[in-house]
Parts: sequence; C-alpha cells; structure tokens
Amino acid sequence: MSAPEPRKQKASRALLHRLFGDAANVWVIHYSCESFYERKDGRSPRITSIAIRKLDAGQTVSFSIHQVAELGGIDLTGITAQYDALERKMLDAYFAHIGSHRGMKYLHWNMRDINYGFAAIEHRYRVLGGQPYVISDDNKFDLARLLIDIYGVGYTGHPRLTTILEKNRVDPRDFLNGASEAEAFEQQNYVGLHQSTLRKVDVLANIAGRAYDRSLKTNTSWWEMHGGTLRTFLNFAAENRPFQLIAGLASIIGLAITFNPGLPGSVLAAIKLAGGLTQP
Repeated sequence: MSAPEPRKQKASRALLHRLFGDAANVWVIHYSCESFYERKDGRSPRITSIAIRKLDAGQTVSFSIHQVAELGGIDLTGITAQYDALERKMLDAYFAHIGSHRGMKYLHWNMRDINYGFAAIEHRYRVLGGQPYVISDDNKFDLARLLIDIYGVGYTGHPRLTTILEKNRVDPRDFLNGASEAEAFEQQNYVGLHQSTLRKVDVLANIAGRAYDRSLKTNTSWWEMHGGTLRTFLNFAAENRPFQLIAGLASIIGLAITFNPGLPGSVLAAIKLAGGLTQP
C-alpha cells in the first residue's frame, strides 16, 4: 500500500472543498462511446450519449443518439444507417449547451485525452463538420486523480470506479463497465448505454460527496492516511491543545528539577507526580 503524498493530499482536499463551495457552478460529466480498442482502421470512436449533472441540485441534462433518432422518426434499427447524421445532431445540442454556459467547472472520471475525454468529443465533432466550443483545461477536474492524491494509489482495486462503488455499497443499477459498454454498442443497445451514462454521473457525484465529507470507505488505513509515525505525531502535537499544555508543563518540570537539585525531597516528589514523571 502506498500512502498519499502529504502536499498532494492537502492540495486535493482543498480543491475538493473549493468545488463543493461553488457547487452551483460545477457539473459532473460522463459519456459513452464505441470501443476504442477494437477499431483497426484508425477511425475515431462514435459517441452514443453524454450526461451532465449539476453537483448541487442533481438535475441532469443528457444527449443521446437514440433520443435524437426518436425525434427524427427513426426507430432503433435504423440508427446504424444514419449514425453520422444523428451523432452530429446530438453533438450540436451538446456543444450548444456547454457553449451557452461558459465558465462552468466540470468534474469527470479519466476524461483526459484524445482517446477518451473532452478532446475526443471535440475531435469527433470536427470529423462530422462541427466547430466545438472548447472548455478551458482550468475548468476540468479529474475525480479519479483527486482520489489517488487524497487516499494513495492503492485506495481501491482495479477497475477503481467499480471496486470503490462495491466497497461503499453504492447501487450499481444500470452501470456498465468498459467491456459491457463495448458489447452494448455492438448489439445496438443505445438505451442501455444511455442509462449507464446517466447512472455514472450520479455515482461520481456520490463518490465526490463522500470524499468531501470524509465518509468514503477505502483500503487506505487511518495510519496511512496520516502519513505514518513521525508526521502523525507532529500533526497531533501541533493541533492538540491539551497535549501542548502537558508537554509544556513537563518541560517546565524538567527544568525545575535540573536547575534546582537542592529542592526538598517532598517538593521534588510533588513536581514529578504532577508531571507524570514518578519513577517506579
């Protein structure tokens, strides 16, 4: 088990507090897409659904391929033949939404690169002929990394999102892991993918809230969370007023004994007893 690094832990806790302090302007985001492992033609993975959940109120806005198809009078079996056009309309709506809410902060799970992340959504939109609104990197916050900084790399098993949900007994209803999502796409189960995406923004907000109020259960021990022997003791000494008073009294008593060896035995005994220094 690798204990968290103290400076990163402190900074990430402070960041989490700032996000919850500004929860009205923080959205939790997640999306589902075609598997990016099985494609050998170099084509970018198609996106099936995106969900954005307000951190404070829990209200969620979503964009999904099957809902766009339904609005166009296209049934589920007809989506594949018109996927690009439907995906473009879905992304039109998504980028119109985030572009009309500029300055918002986004809490996400590993949405970091062109393979899977904000850049991947932007790239897909460009491929389809759109001009994306680009969210500033300063407004993107990776919950997956925050938890590692706060609890250490071994705070849960792999895959981390699935195992941390199990440890905290968070209902996994409708939740699909990576392999299941890939299978759902191949089976054209767009409704299932959408339900999974909606569920994931909900559980991400749940996990973030537990990390914020320090009720999240992890594999990290109390001792590891507080950095081990020396740092734990120093933090305790620095923050515990009764300990400071006792330590100060002990120091005074020690000085009194050192510089007054001629004190009557009864006085020395009383001083030692008061300081908890009585010898056996």
